[in-house]
Amino acid sequence: MLKTLVGLAVALVLTGAGAAWLTSKATRISTELTSAASLIGALQAEIAAGDKDAAASTVAQLRSHTSAAKEAAGDPLWTLAASIPGLGSNFSAVAEVARSADDVVNLSLAPLVNVFDTLDWNALLPNGSGTDLKPVHAASPTVTAAAHVVRVSAQRLDRIDDRGLLPQVSGPLAEARAQLNEVTGALDAAADAAELAPEMLGIDGTRSYLLIVQNNAESRASGGIPGALAILTLEDGKPALGAQSSASQVGTMNPIIPTDPEQTAIYSPRLGKFMQDANLTPDFPTAASTVHAMWERKTGQRVDGVISIDPVALSYILAATGPVQLSDPGLLRLANLGLPTELRGDNVVKTLLSDVYAKIEEPSLQDAYFAGVAQEIFSTLSKGQSDGKNLIKGITRGVEERRVLMWSSSSDEQATLGKYQVSGSIAGSSVSPAQFGVYFNDGTGAKMDYYTKRTVQLIKECPRDGYEETTVRVTSTNTAPADAATSLPPYVTGDGVFGVPPGSVQTNIVAYGPAQAHVETAKLDGQKTDFAPYFHGNRPVGVLAIRLAPGESRTVDFTFGKIVQHTEPNVVVTPTVQDVKDVTLPIESVACG
Repeated sequence: MLKTLVGLAVALVLTGAGAAWLTSKATRISTELTSAASLIGALQAEIAAGDKDAAASTVAQLRSHTSAAKEAAGDPLWTLAASIPGLGSNFSAVAEVARSADDVVNLSLAPLVNVFDTLDWNALLPNGSGTDLKPVHAASPTVTAAAHVVRVSAQRLDRIDDRGLLPQVSGPLAEARAQLNEVTGALDAAADAAELAPEMLGIDGTRSYLLIVQNNAESRASGGIPGALAILTLEDGKPALGAQSSASQVGTMNPIIPTDPEQTAIYSPRLGKFMQDANLTPDFPTAASTVHAMWERKTGQRVDGVISIDPVALSYILAATGPVQLSDPGLLRLANLGLPTELRGDNVVKTLLSDVYAKIEEPSLQDAYFAGVAQEIFSTLSKGQSDGKNLIKGITRGVEERRVLMWSSSSDEQATLGKYQVSGSIAGSSVSPAQFGVYFNDGTGAKMDYYTKRTVQLIKECPRDGYEETTVRVTSTNTAPADAATSLPPYVTGDGVFGVPPGSVQTNIVAYGPAQAHVETAKLDGQKTDFAPYFHGNRPVGVLAIRLAPGESRTVDFTFGKIVQHTEPNVVVTPTVQDVKDVTLPIESVACG
């Protein structure tokens, strides 16, 4: 029976009339899908302009084109042609593209157009009277459903075996796959944001978070040593800073907070003993959950999550809010020591990471200044006086550079956050397949990282035994003045308390390779050297300490082999005082003979 049907299909397709009919259907499908594609640019512009009526009209046109293409691909003769061995795969692939296009328009774009005017992400930004979170919350199911449709359509196209397809079919199929996969990521992120943001911003009641300001002048793997702490509350989107403290005031944990044995082996039990060392690990979920437990033990308060930010990210926020005039009497008294009374995007980093130590000798007063500045900035932010577009741009940049990190004590919320860079995870779906990591932990016990400049570069070596091989090159320079031992404050140099000569800087360089790879060798200034090898979450880790006198540079090379991933590698680094784009150099490839 099956042979009879296949034979009939072949006969029909090969007849002149059958071939002409299929040609006309192919032309119709191509014309309709091309016409639909030409409308996408206009639809994007209409959505960006907030013109809902025009967008709805464009979607109606899209629907007519994709429906016509789907109808043509559903023609009985086209369906018969799809059953022909070999040649039929071309007909079935075209039909799948047409069906997917129609599903996306009818089940995703059309519903989204009906709610996009309520998806004003600027409305989530703080203002003087709070934030109206209800429209985004109400639109969440629609966005989630739309994302599901696009994801399923993309998966259907990805399952098509494109081997042996005619170029006229494989080309458009590849283009459709790329477009749908790109849209899938964006819509999934929008769906997660629409579901998560209202809850985490306090739509169902006040949320409280422990806000940590990471001090990049003393590096830790996730950014800098935890300095000022504050309780950030959010109620209907309106932020307020409450109780303020510092990591040093939290004190020593006895007994220590239990931490992952793999990470404890790499970073020592200090992870769970001192809040200042909880982020020696680059895995922010680990550091944040540890900090969360420390705070609860110290204060009895169980917060809903932990948010981390650094002074560079604060500079991005200040670029959107405009200058902040200090008004707190305590801050103004400290400012009389020679610190600015107006903080701007172009002076806040130097003020917080350098000038504070030069002007204020007492560490507790330094912490008080940090906390007070954070209070002033967030007070300005809560009044809604910032440029919404630039604020989103600044926060987004902070997230992309890993200067803004977030962890939720809710396992469901954390599972969603874990998909994205804002989680600061070293494993999971937020980590690209061939990702390397280079992280810095201060070994000076001081604030010398303000003067340390670094570059990180991946060098793709020649494959060996069928596996990829990559060298991670880290060059570090101590730019402190030659007389740093006497010209810089003892609190900045460490004054030799931890065995590092004043003016020198010591750093533990921690390099991570992709999962399942091996860290094979390490070199210091071109000479092979011993290093400490570990594994963390199935990722190989190499650790090497270096010390730099003022003006000195050193280069460390870690070579990773047995790399099974054949995708383009990338590298993430500890965010420092430097611009991330100045730290990460372009990938270099070694010529293979």
